[in-house]
Amino acid sequence: MWGSPGRTHLAAMVNPITGPNWAPARRNRSAHGLVFGLIFGLGLLAPQAPAFGQALPAVNPESVGLSSARLTRVTDALQAHIDAGHIAGVVGAVVRHGKLVYLEALGHADIEAARPMPEDAIFRLYSMARSITSLGAMILWEEGAFQLDDPVSQYLPQFAGQRVFADARSPNMDQTKPRNGEITVEHLLLHTSGMGSRSSSIYRSEGVRSRSITLEQMVDNAARTPLFEDPGTNWRYGISTTILGRLVEVWSGMPLEDFLAERVFEPLGMTDTGFWVEPERADRLATVYRPSPEGELRPHRIEDVPFTEQPVLIEGGVGLVASTMDFLRFSQMFLNGGELDGNRVLKPETVAIMTVNRIPDALLPIGFGRPTLGQGWGLGFSIVMDASQYAYPVNDGDFWWDGSAGTRFWIDPTEDMITIVMAQVSPSRGGGFREEFKTGVYDAIIEER
Repeated sequence: MWGSPGRTHLAAMVNPITGPNWAPARRNRSAHGLVFGLIFGLGLLAPQAPAFGQALPAVNPESVGLSSARLTRVTDALQAHIDAGHIAGVVGAVVRHGKLVYLEALGHADIEAARPMPEDAIFRLYSMARSITSLGAMILWEEGAFQLDDPVSQYLPQFAGQRVFADARSPNMDQTKPRNGEITVEHLLLHTSGMGSRSSSIYRSEGVRSRSITLEQMVDNAARTPLFEDPGTNWRYGISTTILGRLVEVWSGMPLEDFLAERVFEPLGMTDTGFWVEPERADRLATVYRPSPEGELRPHRIEDVPFTEQPVLIEGGVGLVASTMDFLRFSQMFLNGGELDGNRVLKPETVAIMTVNRIPDALLPIGFGRPTLGQGWGLGFSIVMDASQYAYPVNDGDFWWDGSAGTRFWIDPTEDMITIVMAQVSPSRGGGFREEFKTGVYDAIIEER
């Protein structure tokens, strides 16, 4: 392969002298096998360190009921996926009881440049951005800016006369019918609005979405294009959250990127989250790879406007980038009931509303292609309704989601645990590394909550 990976391992590293104030060691091994150590204490993970924002305290895995030895096997399994050419590199992390117990950076952020994957690598979130934008909307809901059953046309009048395709399986702009019912804000949050995927053939032919147009233009394009079905009659994953992002602007009177920065990223110490990667951080952006027919990973460009350029479209549905540590902090706030480090972002009651299934029984099961039994949807998250239906370990009440370039997070209130794995590969399967990571982490639990 392309050489030994960079590695950061927090598991099983306890300073016998200083006890809990131990210092994890970062061991990077370049493609030429050069090994060097960088020791840093938890003080460097404090707010003044921009790579990590504020730290989640790091502890020995056994102190929160996980096995260091079994977590080492998790690392080995991730490395095996790298060695097999499924992914170029990866960052995996685990937090339990609010404590960071595992952080591994393996492989390469860029193979051609021989750039090891750093633990503060920046990843394209794609669909994981939807959870963040949904949070922004619910902050405003708490403040009374709107009601969940408000018609979208109340704030975006261009949706008032929208029609519906006569046949969702073969959408034709010349074959439409009147819409039955209004799209509500909750329909946008639940993906029951009737709007389709940004990659649907009709949206592509109609030029509905492009990173080179404004959010207002995309909203207008979506409103002039018929819905696939009447609102509230089907779960169809699509551009709804990007339209929600425009509503956040209307309700707040601020550009979406400014609102999220002020009300979400700054309070949570998410210093590496945003809609593009500035030049000074570009060397931390992981390259997206796609397997060739011969099985070799090759750089793959998904967007016409790369994430290293400031886009015209500020896209709440798929447009954010973040580091693993930033998304850990976002997730921990939800697990804490809306608060982190003394900063309250949401009320516990609002977190409870967001993290239970709100899809009507008549529309279940939901999923892509073949419906997934046991899966529901809340206000920005997939919800585990029946853990027995999943092929890897989850608990009823888990809320989670993933991104189309190889990222995934799970928030588990039952075990009080967050599990995140980040890579950049398209298609995102990567040999099943995400499912295997989750399975290995849960196999490492030696004390159930």
